[in-house]
Amino acid sequence: MVIAIDGPAGAGKSTVARAVARELGFTYLDTGAMYRAVGLAAGETDEPAADVAERIEIEVGDRVLVDGRDVTDAIRTSEVSLAASRVAADPGVRAALVAKQQALVADGNWVAEGRDIALVVAPDAAVKVFLTADPAERARRRAAQRGGELEAVRREQDARDERDATGARTVHAPAPDAIPVDTTGQTLEQVVAQVVMLAVEARELT
Repeated sequence: MVIAIDGPAGAGKSTVARAVARELGFTYLDTGAMYRAVGLAAGETDEPAADVAERIEIEVGDRVLVDGRDVTDAIRTSEVSLAASRVAADPGVRAALVAKQQALVADGNWVAEGRDIALVVAPDAAVKVFLTADPAERARRRAAQRGGELEAVRREQDARDERDATGARTVHAPAPDAIPVDTTGQTLEQVVAQVVMLAVEARELT
């Protein structure tokens, strides 16, 4: 079974997905870490980002490895966040990472979160959830998580939202059969309980 969780930055995808995976005993797939890994690796070479995405081996779990090198901490800087958003706009990067992600979720039970999960990576996922939150709350969460001045985080978030909503990108477009969950004002436990219930109901229908 695949549970696909989409939504904009700061909506709570990673936190919710990790907690749901723990609750259900599923494997958690952080696709955002894969884009961050490409952003980091592409910044270390003159190769086109799409070639880097195709070439490197990315392992995502408790630690994130690129060709065997632990980059777990290195990919969480604000600079790499920006680089990840930029390389994600490259169709070649997206194609390479979608192929890697589809190979991962082909077997087993997964909670996968990140861009394009429900629409592109796992269109046949048993459960599709689109997390949203008020932009002000999303910015507060990111500032609390990463540190930094709230207004600066909000400006960066607004710029990322604009990038993510342009062209053929699908970050802000929920799958037609996705269940919208607004996390504004909700506790983590409340949101996780909703997603877990959707998974239980999906299992009963299979």
